[in-house]
Parts: sequence; C-alpha cells; structure tokens
Amino acid sequence: MVAMKHLRFADLPFDEQSCALKEIIRSYPLMMDVLKRARDMELPDHWIVSGAIYNNIWNYLTDRPFMQGVKDIDLFYFDRSDLSYEAEDLVIKRAEQVFAGINPPVEVRNQARVHLWYKDHFGQDYAPLTSAEEGIDRFASITHAVGVRMRQNDQLELYAPYGLNEIFSFRVTPNYVLANEKTHITKGVRALQHWPELTIVPWDEEASQGEIKRQAS
Repeated sequence: MVAMKHLRFADLPFDEQSCALKEIIRSYPLMMDVLKRARDMELPDHWIVSGAIYNNIWNYLTDRPFMQGVKDIDLFYFDRSDLSYEAEDLVIKRAEQVFAGINPPVEVRNQARVHLWYKDHFGQDYAPLTSAEEGIDRFASITHAVGVRMRQNDQLELYAPYGLNEIFSFRVTPNYVLANEKTHITKGVRALQHWPELTIVPWDEEASQGEIKRQAS
C-alpha cells in the first residue's frame, strides 16, 4: 500500500485504475464507515459522490491530509415515489442521526427532485433524471463524475461513466452535457487553492454548443 503513492496511474487500463481508487478509499477508515452507514440506510439507488472521492484521491497521492478541501460528503439517492420536499426532508433528518459525529457532514439529496429546484439555483432548466447515475453523468466536469457505494458483502462498487484517467492525471476537464461553464470555472479556481498540481482544462464554448445541439436533435 505504501508503494502505491509512488506509482503513476494515469493512462493505465480502467480496471487497474478502478482497483487503485478502491484501495485508496479502503485506506481511509472514515470513508469506509460512511459507505457502510449509507448502505445500511437502504436508500434506493444511492451513491457517495463528488469531492469525498476525487479530492481524497488527490490528497492520498500528494501526501496531504485526509478530507483536505472537502466541505461535505455528498450522498445521492433516487426515489420518485414521493417528490415532495417533506419526503426528502424526512430522509435528511434520518441521515442526520445515522451520520451523527461524522466530519465533514454528510449531505443527502434525492436526485429525483433536482429538476424541481435547479432553475431557481442555477438559472437554467434541468430535465428530470431517471436515476442517480444520470445525475453523476451531468456533473460539470467529467473528472468529478464518479460514485462509490458498498455492497452487502462489503465490496466497493464504482460508477465512473467517463473513466478515471482525468482524476489520476490531476486534470479537471469540462463536461459539455450541460451549459455549466460557470460551475466548471468556479470549481477549478477553488481546487487549485488546495491542489496546485492540477491542470484546469478551459471551457470550450464551441464544443459545449455542439454537445447541446447533439442532445437536442
């Protein structure tokens, strides 16, 4: 395990990168505890996503402290049986008890409800999702599009629709499925404050428009 920090995982086959990512996560007892508690909540289609994963990969590989740069631990689930705020709030309150004492805090969101509030927060329409995985697909950077959950046999399951090469290459690359330039830039600026080794790939407006037109056709 110690030798892993001195290996280069960029451009390796996905299977090898996947094994490395899972091994790194297993090295953090708190992450394994969070994944177990999330599993035991039995939320439908749940994933631990975002910075708690990719930021801690960078922390591990650069010998920085665990959870540096991580504001909260994001837990996605998908339940369209009740799209009311009240139903989601019950899950949030239950999660507050399940994850009591965890720092940074765990933030739980029902991805089936995102389209109901997204425009008010971000100023653009957001088509309803069909799964939590699809929410990961739409992250502003393909680098950030990764989710992990624990199975009943304690094995880790990974969802990485764009692969893991951007994470292991320390490269934040835009995802053009949505017009998310502002989010991409904001996250890039913040990330560089913690991991100056990163390369932030500039947003390409032409590529963005091309992808949006392709989806609309």
